Amino acid sequence: MKTRTITGIVALLVLLPIVWYGSWPLVVGTCGMGVIGVSEIFSMKNKNFFSMTGFLTSIATILIILPKKYLSFLPENLDIWNVFFLFAMTLLVMTVLSKNEFTFDDAGVFLLASIYIGNGFHYFLKTASYSFLMVLFVLMIVWATDIGAYLVGKQFGKTKLAPIISPNKTIEGSLGGMILSIIIAILFVQLYNPLNLSILMVVLLAVLISIVGQLGDLTESAYKRYFGVKDSGKILPGHGGILDRFDSMLFVMPLFQLTLSVLNLI
Repeated sequence: MKTRTITGIVALLVLLPIVWYGSWPLVVGTCGMGVIGVSEIFSMKNKNFFSMTGFLTSIATILIILPKKYLSFLPENLDIWNVFFLFAMTLLVMTVLSKNEFTFDDAGVFLLASIYIGNGFHYFLKTASYSFLMVLFVLMIVWATDIGAYLVGKQFGKTKLAPIISPNKTIEGSLGGMILSIIIAILFVQLYNPLNLSILMVVLLAVLISIVGQLGDLTESAYKRYFGVKDSGKILPGHGGILDRFDSMLFVMPLFQLTLSVLNLI
């Protein structure tokens, strides 16, 4: 627990100033985390990351992560999804050239990984482009959910939420995390509310972020269980890998931006 706490504090001391400063250091750091996330998928699948497949998957993920202004080097009529289509076709052709040593299953996993990781970090950058505090608003809700779920689940948890996927999570803990996230969100907008959100809207956003964040956490638990690993990586002592720490955020950031767009708030 001590190692976990120290790692968490150090990570925040590094991450938050970079997010606050923004610009190219944030873009480079985010792309770096995306590539590490890809390497963790390769490791869980027992595939060599330092290979042509690893290189192509990393490039595809970075291209998805990058804001549009950084993609000006692409031909005018070629957008990122055209490039991604070429990546997909290349992986599929590799199943033929490798005589199925590189399988259709491998191609599917790496395609999905690039979308899952790339899209999540892309919308993290997009949220940061609005303001540091908007990122902090989302992260505070995610962290409050985790803390509330742990504390309430440990004290009152009896009903298993997803016993096959994550035996320690309980419905009571999930609800406790959601309630704490609502409280934190309401307190946060008393200090920072650039979108002039009503209390009702803040509550609804907190509930949405809390639920989606927990689904992201459970999704990572599901594929780790499928691959038979405890953690996605070891880069963060006491926490595991990048995917272990950003599993909720990779789900939350795209849905957060989509919700704001649908409501015409951005």
